[in-house]
Amino acid sequence: MTLYTIGSGKKSARDFFTLLRQNGVRRLIDIRLNNTSQLAGYTKKPDLEYFLEAIAGIGYLHLTDFAPAESLMEGYKSKQIGWPEYEREYARLLDARQAFDKTDPALFAGACLLCSEPSAARCHRRLLAEQLAARIPALEIVHL
Repeated sequence: MTLYTIGSGKKSARDFFTLLRQNGVRRLIDIRLNNTSQLAGYTKKPDLEYFLEAIAGIGYLHLTDFAPAESLMEGYKSKQIGWPEYEREYARLLDARQAFDKTDPALFAGACLLCSEPSAARCHRRLLAEQLAARIPALEIVHL
Protein backbone atom coordinates (compact mmCIF):
# COMPACT_ATOMS: atom_id res chain seq x y z
CA MET A 1 0.00 0.00 0.00
CA THR A 2 1.44 3.36 -1.02
CA LEU A 3 0.69 6.74 0.51
CA TYR A 4 1.94 9.77 -1.39
CA THR A 5 2.50 13.27 -0.11
CA ILE A 6 2.77 16.50 -2.08
CA GLY A 7 3.20 20.17 -1.36
CA SER A 8 1.71 22.65 -3.78
CA GLY A 9 4.25 25.39 -3.05
CA LYS A 10 6.71 26.16 -5.85
CA LYS A 11 4.96 23.74 -8.23
CA SER A 12 3.21 24.77 -11.40
CA ALA A 13 -0.26 23.38 -11.96
CA ARG A 14 1.18 21.31 -14.84
CA ASP A 15 3.82 19.73 -12.57
CA PHE A 16 1.38 19.20 -9.70
CA PHE A 17 -1.30 17.40 -11.71
CA THR A 18 1.24 15.48 -13.80
CA LEU A 19 2.89 14.08 -10.64
CA LEU A 20 -0.45 12.97 -9.25
CA ARG A 21 -1.56 11.36 -12.51
CA GLN A 22 1.79 9.67 -13.25
CA ASN A 23 1.84 8.08 -9.80
CA GLY A 24 -1.69 6.72 -10.04
CA VAL A 25 -3.07 8.74 -7.13
CA ARG A 26 -6.75 7.92 -6.63
CA ARG A 27 -7.64 10.36 -3.85
CA LEU A 28 -6.13 13.63 -2.68
CA ILE A 29 -6.48 14.24 1.05
CA ASP A 30 -6.17 17.94 1.81
CA ILE A 31 -4.72 18.36 5.30
CA ARG A 32 -4.33 22.15 5.14
CA LEU A 33 -6.10 24.26 7.71
CA ASN A 34 -6.84 27.05 5.23
CA ASN A 35 -7.66 25.98 1.71
CA THR A 36 -9.82 28.80 0.45
CA SER A 37 -7.32 31.68 0.48
CA GLN A 38 -6.52 33.46 -2.77
CA LEU A 39 -2.89 32.58 -1.98
CA ALA A 40 -3.75 28.92 -2.61
CA GLY A 41 -3.94 29.66 -6.35
CA TYR A 42 -4.94 26.56 -8.34
CA THR A 43 -5.21 24.57 -5.08
CA LYS A 44 -8.04 26.69 -3.70
CA LYS A 45 -10.63 24.11 -2.59
CA PRO A 46 -13.43 24.63 -5.13
CA ASP A 47 -10.98 24.87 -8.03
CA LEU A 48 -8.85 21.97 -6.83
CA GLU A 49 -11.84 19.63 -6.48
CA TYR A 50 -12.85 20.41 -10.07
CA PHE A 51 -9.32 20.17 -11.54
CA LEU A 52 -8.55 16.86 -9.82
CA GLU A 53 -11.66 15.21 -11.24
CA ALA A 54 -11.55 16.85 -14.68
CA ILE A 55 -7.83 16.42 -15.32
CA ALA A 56 -7.06 13.13 -13.64
CA GLY A 57 -10.21 11.48 -12.27
CA ILE A 58 -8.90 11.92 -8.71
CA GLY A 59 -11.23 12.23 -5.73
CA TYR A 60 -10.86 14.95 -3.09
CA LEU A 61 -11.27 15.03 0.69
CA HIS A 62 -10.53 17.81 3.17
CA LEU A 63 -9.71 16.31 6.57
CA THR A 64 -9.18 19.12 9.06
CA ASP A 65 -8.60 16.66 11.93
CA PHE A 66 -5.14 16.18 10.42
CA ALA A 67 -4.39 19.90 9.96
CA PRO A 68 -2.22 21.63 12.52
CA ALA A 69 -3.89 24.17 14.79
CA GLU A 70 -3.43 27.76 13.71
CA SER A 71 -1.68 28.57 17.01
CA LEU A 72 0.81 25.75 16.40
CA MET A 73 1.56 26.94 12.88
CA GLU A 74 1.98 30.54 14.04
CA GLY A 75 4.24 29.49 16.91
CA TYR A 76 6.55 27.73 14.49
CA LYS A 77 6.46 30.41 11.78
CA SER A 78 7.22 33.15 14.33
CA LYS A 79 10.05 31.01 15.78
CA GLN A 80 8.45 30.92 19.23
CA ILE A 81 8.82 27.14 19.06
CA GLY A 82 11.35 24.99 17.23
CA TRP A 83 10.77 22.01 14.97
CA PRO A 84 11.12 19.34 17.71
CA GLU A 85 8.44 21.04 19.79
CA TYR A 86 6.23 21.42 16.70
CA GLU A 87 6.53 17.67 16.09
CA ARG A 88 5.56 16.84 19.69
CA GLU A 89 2.64 19.28 19.73
CA TYR A 90 1.32 18.07 16.39
CA ALA A 91 1.37 14.46 17.66
CA ARG A 92 -0.45 15.54 20.84
CA LEU A 93 -3.02 17.40 18.76
CA LEU A 94 -3.75 14.33 16.63
CA ASP A 95 -4.15 12.23 19.79
CA ALA A 96 -6.45 14.81 21.40
CA ARG A 97 -8.62 14.94 18.29
CA GLN A 98 -8.63 11.12 18.08
CA ALA A 99 -8.00 11.67 14.38
CA PHE A 100 -6.76 8.12 13.72
CA ASP A 101 -9.67 6.51 15.54
CA LYS A 102 -12.18 8.42 13.40
CA THR A 103 -10.59 7.53 10.06
CA ASP A 104 -10.64 4.22 8.19
CA PRO A 105 -7.03 3.28 7.31
CA ALA A 106 -8.21 2.05 3.89
CA LEU A 107 -8.86 5.70 3.01
CA PHE A 108 -5.11 6.20 2.66
CA ALA A 109 -4.51 3.44 0.09
CA GLY A 110 -3.43 5.10 -3.14
CA ALA A 111 -4.06 8.50 -1.60
CA CYS A 112 -1.89 11.60 -1.48
CA LEU A 113 -1.64 13.99 1.47
CA LEU A 114 -1.64 17.64 0.41
CA CYS A 115 -0.25 20.69 2.11
CA SER A 116 1.39 23.84 0.81
CA GLU A 117 5.01 23.33 1.96
CA PRO A 118 7.26 22.64 -1.05
CA SER A 119 9.37 20.10 0.87
CA ALA A 120 8.19 17.32 3.18
CA ALA A 121 11.26 17.70 5.42
CA ARG A 122 9.67 20.15 7.88
CA CYS A 123 6.02 19.68 7.13
CA HIS A 124 3.11 18.11 8.97
CA ARG A 125 2.34 15.92 5.95
CA ARG A 126 5.56 13.99 6.57
CA LEU A 127 4.78 13.71 10.29
CA LEU A 128 1.29 12.42 9.51
CA ALA A 129 2.57 9.97 6.90
CA GLU A 130 5.09 8.58 9.38
CA GLN A 131 2.43 8.18 12.07
CA LEU A 132 0.19 6.39 9.58
CA ALA A 133 3.07 4.09 8.57
CA ALA A 134 3.52 3.18 12.23
CA ARG A 135 -0.16 2.18 12.39
CA ILE A 136 -0.68 0.57 8.98
CA PRO A 137 1.49 -2.47 8.22
CA ALA A 138 3.42 -2.34 4.94
CA LEU A 139 2.52 1.29 4.21
CA GLU A 140 5.09 2.81 1.86
CA ILE A 141 5.49 6.60 1.86
CA VAL A 142 6.45 8.42 -1.34
CA HIS A 143 6.99 12.19 -1.25
CA LEU A 144 6.26 13.77 -4.64
